[in-house]
Formats: sequence, structure tokens, C-alpha cells
Amino acid sequence: MRLLLVEDNEQLAEALQSLLTGAGHAVDRVADGASAEALAAAERFDLVILDLNLPQMDGLSVLRQLRARGNQAAVLVLTARGAPEDRVRGLDLGADDYMVKPFDIGEFEARVRSLLRRQAGLRAAVVTVGGVTLDLAARRFTAGGAALDLPARELALLELLFMRAGKVVTKDTIVQSLTSLDDSLSENAIEQYASRLRRRLAPHDVHLRTARGIGYYIDRSS
Repeated sequence: MRLLLVEDNEQLAEALQSLLTGAGHAVDRVADGASAEALAAAERFDLVILDLNLPQMDGLSVLRQLRARGNQAAVLVLTARGAPEDRVRGLDLGADDYMVKPFDIGEFEARVRSLLRRQAGLRAAVVTVGGVTLDLAARRFTAGGAALDLPARELALLELLFMRAGKVVTKDTIVQSLTSLDDSLSENAIEQYASRLRRRLAPHDVHLRTARGIGYYIDRSS
């Protein structure tokens, strides 16, 4: 999934970016509100992790502008402001969750996973199609009780397709969800990943279909 991290504490921002990219997410990072507002207006994100005490434009103003444009990205406010009135204001302006610093890393990871599941319209943390199961908490695929080992990019693509099983995921969405501004992914590369995944999944009664000229989908009837 593609995330926007808005945090002006460089040490914390680097640690969180490393944690999130290590979990397989594409992460863009900015340190001020004006840059966050401009990037959120120009790019598509599944989740925005937003500090409130920011230079140039405060986080609540960023949140207000984001929702005023109809942006439906999930927003996790991550801030030192823990007063009840701050929480209420953030949630009323459209934040999906609110965490106060200092925070527990395990809880932070769990809340990120929960918000991403919600974005994909999933209630459960486990998705099963055919003989393959995705455990979203562990980011692990299993088939016949054994781990299905996949390279990082194939894992990220298959996770995206499983979270939207039965729905066509366009090539544009794949690129936007799996890459940050510092990364790239060509259509040819996507086709190669899809081809390799199709071969890996076929023995487990999971069918990766091509919507010609549009994208790919996991056949939910598998």
C-alpha cells in the first residue's frame, strides 16, 4: 500500500519510514504541512500518517483541506497533542484514528493494518481464496499449511489483489499503490510479476485473471 508520512521530527520520521517500508509499503515522507497538502492533492495514498505540530501549515489545516477536496485516504493522526479537545477536533475534521506520542510501536503497526483493511473494505484479518490464505497481520501467504514464499514486489502485488479479490485492480492503481515518488514500476514489470504469480498460484486453485487493457484481478470464485 502507498502511505504518506508527515512528520517534522527527522529521527522519528526515518524510524517510521524504515518500519513501514520494511513491512512492504511504499512510503513518501514530508516534513511540513504545505508539502503534505500539495502532495496529497497531486498523488493517491491509501493512508496518511499526520503530525499536527508542523511548520508552514498545521496538521489540522492539512486534514481540513484533504477532506474538503473529497480525498478518501485513511488518516492516522500521530501527535503529542493528547488533550480530549484535540482528539475531538481531529476526529471531527475527518481523521480515522488518533494516537498520542509517545506510543507503542506494536500498537502503531496494528492500527496501520486496521486502517488499511478498512480502506480495502475488509473486516477480517484473514483472506482466503482457493487454497491460499493471506494473514494480513503477519503479511504472510500460506498454501496447504505451508508458507508461500514470494519476492517483495510479488508479495506486495498479490496482497493488493487479495485485498480486492473479485475486483479489477487497474495498472495505474498497482503503480500508485506499490511505488513512492523515489521508485518506479513499468507496465512490462507488472506483467512479468503477474505472469510469475499466475504460475505460482495455479497449483493452489487460485486464478489470477487479466482484464485486457485494464489490469488484473483474483477470481473470487476460485
